[in-house]
Amino acid sequence: MTEDRIRPSYWFKPRMFGYGATPVTWQGWALTIGYAVAVVLLANHLGRTHPLYLWLLLPMTLALLWVSWAKTDGGWRWRWGR
Repeated sequence: MTEDRIRPSYWFKPRMFGYGATPVTWQGWALTIGYAVAVVLLANHLGRTHPLYLWLLLPMTLALLWVSWAKTDGGWRWRWGR
């Protein structure tokens, strides 16, 4: 599946190998980069061993997974290529 075949309301495409999705629109990239920036900022501000870091990281990660799952054109399943 290529970028031009992704339906307009979806932000991610299924990975060719393995499980999960890859961002293909600016919204998908913004979500992914925003998550990474938030994790780095939390780690720098709180420290990776602080208990609050994990309590904040868990819901952020679950939200990222849920949105990327909901916005993937073709769903998530294990793939072995074409």
